[in-house]
Amino acid sequence: MPGRTRLPILIVGGGIGGLTAALALSRKGQAAHVIEKAAEFAEIGAGLQLAPNATAVLDRLGVLGEIRKHAVHPSRLVWMDAISGMPITSVDLGGPFLRRYGHPYIVMHRADLLGVLLEACRAENRITLEPRTELAEVTDERALARARSASGDIYESDLLIGADGLHSTVRRLIADDAPIADGYVAYRGTLPVAELSQHAGLDNVVMWVGPQMHFVQYPVRRGDLYNQVAVFRSPRYRLGSEDWGSADELDAHYAQTCAAVRDAATLMARNRHWVMLDRQPLGRWTRNRIGLLGDAAHPMYQYIAQGACQAIEDAACLADCVAAAPGDAVAALRAYEKARVLRAARVQLTARAMGAFFHLDGVAAQVRNAMMAGRASDEYAMLDWLYGYRV
Repeated sequence: MPGRTRLPILIVGGGIGGLTAALALSRKGQAAHVIEKAAEFAEIGAGLQLAPNATAVLDRLGVLGEIRKHAVHPSRLVWMDAISGMPITSVDLGGPFLRRYGHPYIVMHRADLLGVLLEACRAENRITLEPRTELAEVTDERALARARSASGDIYESDLLIGADGLHSTVRRLIADDAPIADGYVAYRGTLPVAELSQHAGLDNVVMWVGPQMHFVQYPVRRGDLYNQVAVFRSPRYRLGSEDWGSADELDAHYAQTCAAVRDAATLMARNRHWVMLDRQPLGRWTRNRIGLLGDAAHPMYQYIAQGACQAIEDAACLADCVAAAPGDAVAALRAYEKARVLRAARVQLTARAMGAFFHLDGVAAQVRNAMMAGRASDEYAMLDWLYGYRV
């Protein structure tokens, strides 16, 4: 028989954003229940990058020390021209960077980050976790939020947070929109470092940029594995069609690149690819006692590596707002929305713009390279708004 459960806070989605939100709320003395449709709390994908705006939050939550045991601290962010093989510019992530932002830039496997967050949540008696629970419907009852699972169980809560990703069910209650594709796909994967015959520095995050493509490389798992992401725009892309983005297209597009990129791309797994998607920024994330977080609120292209970082920022801000308005979930969500909407929208739109900048061709690419070559590796002013932000 389906059951009925009354909860103070229900979080829909047990990914990085949902678990960070539960942990942040618990640190403020709030109880949270997390439901996740998968059989286990797990992450799909490979590597991710965490900039100081996110590591500062993770430090505040008391988990950065454990996270760093699984992470790599890269020396530099390096831009390379994927066609010529020549360097364009770099960002020094060493001493000057740490002094400026106070927290490190790290790279790691997504599963390792989720594992640390999961263990921290399990250690909190204010957090309860429920896998194998798929959300079928959420309704706004004004005095409470009601969710119904696919199996018919009812959850009534004072506050409901949709952290259920790009294809969020909760978002449908707030916005009638759909994900946006622009013809780009990504192939992702990791391989043992020993299998690499060429690389651009095992302690760097390397971004190779070229015409309608880019290729990212960096180490994860304490340097034992190497994460690679190959992105390109399919010439066969048509709205509504799924017959595009194949491995043959990947090979054809990367045939124009320099030997280092071309050879590394041959090591990519070919059994799966991801369509690159985002959505238009929303001016409203909340409805009475229901709010959005992470990709449910602001899905963004991965071009500036901020998707997980923004979800982590959301989580800390949400917890602060709930603590500042005890017993008033509606006021807490209004404050959360006001604090986060423009910040996240700026990051979303910057990610789009940077994608276009990466993917230039011909004279435009030459101009880009000349512009970027003129900056010093410790010139951080253009990054302050992003990395220097504190919740």
